[in-house]
Amino acid sequence: MLATRVFSLISKWAVSTSVCVQAHGSVLKSEDYALPSDDDRRDYPLPYVAPIKNLSASQKTLKEKAPWSSLSIEEKIELFRIQFNESFAERNRSTNEWKMVVGTAMFFIGFTALILNWEKHSVYGPLPHTFEEEWVAKHTKRILDMKVNLIQAFSAKWDYDKNEWKK
Repeated sequence: MLATRVFSLISKWAVSTSVCVQAHGSVLKSEDYALPSDDDRRDYPLPYVAPIKNLSASQKTLKEKAPWSSLSIEEKIELFRIQFNESFAERNRSTNEWKMVVGTAMFFIGFTALILNWEKHSVYGPLPHTFEEEWVAKHTKRILDMKVNLIQAFSAKWDYDKNEWKK
């Protein structure tokens, strides 16, 4: 019984391991991070590697032409696109991503306000009587009459001769 259970577990492990190796052996291509990247970034606009690695025949002839002044505007743009994916102006154009961020933030702020409002009305009861101004005044008068902590507390700020707060 124990031997069959152990054999069953080992066979399941072996099958699952071989399936994982078969599934990931030839499909998975790892990125070599030691090589320079070819991404266009705003903080570093000059990429190390050109985005187009294999040039076509027309691109090779365009690259071998002598001065840029003799090229047409379309040829200059095509030559520029061999080295860069997008121009600096295209890279710096504004996106509408801020609208999504602000909208999401406003949604969560509104949802939180609804939860707080629900808690105020449904979860918490009425305020205790100790928060009423009349009770606070009576309690303060009682503490002053008992002369509680005359040196540091607010009894020290009461003038007992004039029966008012010290100035």
